[in-house]
Amino acid sequence: MTPPVLDFDSCYRAVSARDSRFDGRFYTAVKTTGIYCRPICPARTPSSRNVRFYRHAAAAEAAGFRPCKRCRPELSPGDPGWDLRGDLVGRALRLIDDGAADDTGVAGLARRLHVTERHLHRLFVAELGVGPHAVARTKRLLLAKQLLTETSLPITDVAFAAGFGSVRQFNATMRETYGFTPSELRATAGKYVRDPGVAGPVSLRLRLHRRDPYDVEGVFSFLAARAVPGLETADGTSYRRAVPGGTITLTPQDGHIALDVAVADTVDTRQLNRVVARCRRLLDLDAEPDAIAQALRPTSLGPLVEARPGLRVPGAFDGFELAVRAVVGQQISVAGARTLLGRIVARAAVPGGLFPPADALLDADLTGLGLTNRRVETLKELSARVADGHLDLDGGQDPSEAVAELLSVRGIGPWTASYIALRALRDPDAWPAGDLVLVKRMAALGIPQDHVERWRPWRAYAALHLWSSS
Repeated sequence: MTPPVLDFDSCYRAVSARDSRFDGRFYTAVKTTGIYCRPICPARTPSSRNVRFYRHAAAAEAAGFRPCKRCRPELSPGDPGWDLRGDLVGRALRLIDDGAADDTGVAGLARRLHVTERHLHRLFVAELGVGPHAVARTKRLLLAKQLLTETSLPITDVAFAAGFGSVRQFNATMRETYGFTPSELRATAGKYVRDPGVAGPVSLRLRLHRRDPYDVEGVFSFLAARAVPGLETADGTSYRRAVPGGTITLTPQDGHIALDVAVADTVDTRQLNRVVARCRRLLDLDAEPDAIAQALRPTSLGPLVEARPGLRVPGAFDGFELAVRAVVGQQISVAGARTLLGRIVARAAVPGGLFPPADALLDADLTGLGLTNRRVETLKELSARVADGHLDLDGGQDPSEAVAELLSVRGIGPWTASYIALRALRDPDAWPAGDLVLVKRMAALGIPQDHVERWRPWRAYAALHLWSSS
């Protein structure tokens, strides 16, 4: 099977115009140089007879091309087409971003998706031209390239942070694929490297690129209003939270988000690929604002779309955590939910101030925190289903199956399930039906309820526009 052919003329026009709307959607490989680039590469546009176009960086690398050192494909925002898809390939790509293939291999990835490894490989080749192993390897290499270029992490730590099993494997793979060693790339970056024998905290900064326009104020204000005491601190200009082994801070910059990572020891950088992927989802960095605006602007939401260009749907750093937030927040104020969630974190948090995972919350004593008995029962049943694998809220389960499983939990109704789908499952068309704030905002703006159907397939973004309109 061969992957769908990209429209050559459309791609070449985008490259000639350096159109940022296509950044991350395809890559341009130049046969005369052996290099592949982003559509926005500032280098001179190559002749059309010398270029090929690939849907994924892994396909370009499998064809023998190396990433451009000038436009740096590792900085591309994700393809919004894959980010929004709930089918098997879309979910598999999100899990690869999350480090699932590094943790358990492609066989483990296939098991989590409940398909055979052979079937998964066949689907990847049909869609992308390469298998999941090649995609995972390219993700590791591009993250390593970014770490070597932007940080002072020792090469040994870069290898493990990017998901390689050994330094020898890292060196061999980079030389074979890119034609240079990690040491050679680090030398050209001119980064000061900390002595690996020096113990102590490790701090590094990475750039998370986004598509503009990006509603910084809307995203960070949303997160600040819902920051859980003891877990997060946030305001309109930054967001900080605990992660395994340390903390992260996200700060808006011109054209990107700065991700600062502070971990207790270099061994904790092995979670870095997962941290990067989850931060991108939390901030909805891979959305396509122009497409969303074009669909919603002609509707009754037009004035709101004009007032908040680049609005995003804040996601979740952890799917189970978001589900607990949604259950606790049922029929109470945002401030009240924050208070209760802070008490849960104080009572049940694991070392490092992390939000309790499903198995920890299942065993925790939640009495005396201000939760009703029914709410406690719902949280326990939710925790049990996540802990035993019946419910996967981090990308492995078909969204419709996950919503059906959520609705079978006593105490979770359509509003809660839709809210979880909107933020944790990244469903762009999720609509929290019955939300009182949405009903009041639509009434105040004179928008009939039947207009909700006109906002498909972007109803999640319509909900954010209405929630943000006061």
